[in-house]
Amino acid sequence: MPRSSARKQGKTQDLHGSAPDECRVALLIIDMINAFDFDGADAMLPRALAAARAIAVLKQRARQASVPVVYVNDDFGKWRSDFRSTLAHCLREGVRGRPIAELLKPDEDDYFVLKPKHSGFQFTTLDVLLAHLGAKTLILTGVAGNFCVLFTAHDAYMRDYSLVVPSDCLASQTEDDDRYALAHMANVTKADTRPSSGIDLSALKQ
Repeated sequence: MPRSSARKQGKTQDLHGSAPDECRVALLIIDMINAFDFDGADAMLPRALAAARAIAVLKQRARQASVPVVYVNDDFGKWRSDFRSTLAHCLREGVRGRPIAELLKPDEDDYFVLKPKHSGFQFTTLDVLLAHLGAKTLILTGVAGNFCVLFTAHDAYMRDYSLVVPSDCLASQTEDDDRYALAHMANVTKADTRPSSGIDLSALKQ
């Protein structure tokens, strides 16, 4: 069997068969599965909820276009935790982040990576997963725009990924913080920061 055919067959067998095994673009949702119980969360939460609504629409479009979705989520210093337990906690009644978790609850064929620091790449398996998918372009969404999204964009740029950071799909504590982060990512990492409605997923896959 040719090596390329064996590789594709192996990838399909390794996964559960329904997730996109190979795609030039991936949608990353950063730290949105979150209890929002940290300092400054009160200021961020309304902005994060607005971003979550836009991300939910973009995620639905990604699924329709067979673009893989990767949840890149903080472990919040709980070294015994996993993504599913974090999600279960955020979906509990009374948790401030529950409306966002309900909007963005992962589907069975989504991927997830837990991160211990700001960047989605530092000390994680994200590099391996993206290589597995064959991704060349990353769509970055999430919170906080001027911290975890920004640091992930820096690390992605240094790895030669093309970047899309939709302006309506990230949130920081203030609008000024978002403007700074978007301008910085556009200038330094060459990110496309148009609103999510302007993203042509089919074109990105070419």
